[in-house]
Amino acid sequence: MEKGGYMFQQTRIYALGLVCALFWICLLYFHFQGFEATSFSTTNLQINPNLNQSKLPQPQTVVNHNSSGSLRVFPFTKAMRTADNTTDPCGGRYVYVYDLPSRFNEDMMKECATINKWFDMCEFTTNLGLGPPLKNTEGVFSDDGWYATNQFTVDVIFYNRMKQYECLTNDSSMAAAIFVPFYLGFDAARYLWGYNVSVRDAASLDLVAWLQKRDEWKIMNGKDHFLVGGRITWDFRRLTDEETDWGNKFMFLPAARNMSVLLIESSPWNSNDFAIPYPTYFHPSKDSDVSNWQDRMMKSERKHLFCFAGAPRPDNPKSIRSLLINQCKNSRVGKLLECGPDESKCHSPSNVMKMFQSSVFCLQPQGDSYTRRSAFDSILAGCIPVFFHPGSFYTQYTWHLPKNYTKYSVFIPEDDIRRNVSIEQRLSRIDPNTINKMREEVINLIPRLIYADPRSKLETSKDAFDVSVDAIIRKVTKLRQDMIDGRTDDDFIEELSWKYALLEEGEYIGVHEWDPFFAKQKPDDGNSNSDGFSGDTTKNS
Repeated sequence: MEKGGYMFQQTRIYALGLVCALFWICLLYFHFQGFEATSFSTTNLQINPNLNQSKLPQPQTVVNHNSSGSLRVFPFTKAMRTADNTTDPCGGRYVYVYDLPSRFNEDMMKECATINKWFDMCEFTTNLGLGPPLKNTEGVFSDDGWYATNQFTVDVIFYNRMKQYECLTNDSSMAAAIFVPFYLGFDAARYLWGYNVSVRDAASLDLVAWLQKRDEWKIMNGKDHFLVGGRITWDFRRLTDEETDWGNKFMFLPAARNMSVLLIESSPWNSNDFAIPYPTYFHPSKDSDVSNWQDRMMKSERKHLFCFAGAPRPDNPKSIRSLLINQCKNSRVGKLLECGPDESKCHSPSNVMKMFQSSVFCLQPQGDSYTRRSAFDSILAGCIPVFFHPGSFYTQYTWHLPKNYTKYSVFIPEDDIRRNVSIEQRLSRIDPNTINKMREEVINLIPRLIYADPRSKLETSKDAFDVSVDAIIRKVTKLRQDMIDGRTDDDFIEELSWKYALLEEGEYIGVHEWDPFFAKQKPDDGNSNSDGFSGDTTKNS
């Protein structure tokens, strides 16, 4: 009995040991299988982005480790991965466009007669924002692509170009950037005069409320969003809620500060707006339209050394316009087209372009604000622009221009003009070979500074729209990569925003020759009056 009991007890011990061994083997097997599966999915989804996505779970996040070792999650994996797909011509370039309620855009077009206090804008919103076709009775223009385009219609032109963008997507998770088709400039314009601040701000606040409810907004709090406003930045920078202050306060809304806002003039001291070109009269529909015009401007006979088209600013003591007008009148090689209230000739596109085409240099002082549309018209005519303030061009359209401004323009500081420096003598000292090279550079810039007809697209050249969208995508992509890599911009000084785009790769911000031009007191009332600008920006010529 004792021997049998002992053998039975041994058998039970052996069986129990075998069960335990099998249990631990199974546990370890499934543990390591699960680890390998997790490792496979994470590694392959990040490192090998060209795998067939239809056979793998769709990733929603990019994951990395921060310095403490904990996981950081980024919800834009799909968008970042599209750039690695070499078979997709739109990889890394997709744009998602919000389907905004019509009150934010199309309804404004139905009320176009009320957009501008001084004249009916309905004429200028035709042809997708290009305005009515220009008649070429004097042979100043080419046969096709010329329109009486208003300088404040970029909102409409840009949106209609975006509708034809080749890399639109209905899947916001694939988007390199998100476009908000809000007619910011038109909204501001209709309420600039005679309306209280609550009316002026209503649509902006409504838009922000609408955006912040969207899942797309919550991904990056709007930092991947952009919109376009066809007016200058000061129309959207009202600092107080005093009824006498100018404009609305869109640019100061926290949500707007997260977005990229593309305007025809940006602020030197703020980082949430970017300047894009004013629209000109030329909107080509094919590449040959552009090249033929460029050839014509290279061969154009230029009998005037310099010219100026504009009106004096007697109410602005800082303006040098009257001095320029006097120099043009007193020079045998200068040409003047006065733009006073009784001078209708200046408001004729044909007259302006004819003078620019026959001049070597075109004087471009500040307009009602830093910039003016005339600078773009002069470049379109192959006329070398002469600037007197760096904020008029060089620190504005940095996406569209070479950093070396001496290649395409002449810079004469305003103080030189106040000291009665002769423009004629200064320009006469430039040798003919240099002038020819500068004119060639100016004419080569034309495609990047014009907006093609929204009903078509240039095939071999990038226009102002293409350059702007590419720049926004680079900006958002860099921001996303910085977030993944844990890079921050703690040293950024917003009040020196104008300097950053002028820096070379690896160059640090420091003393700049243009510091005195931007050391003025910033606008203290949300408009440009305290910097010598007029609140009325309807002309800007």
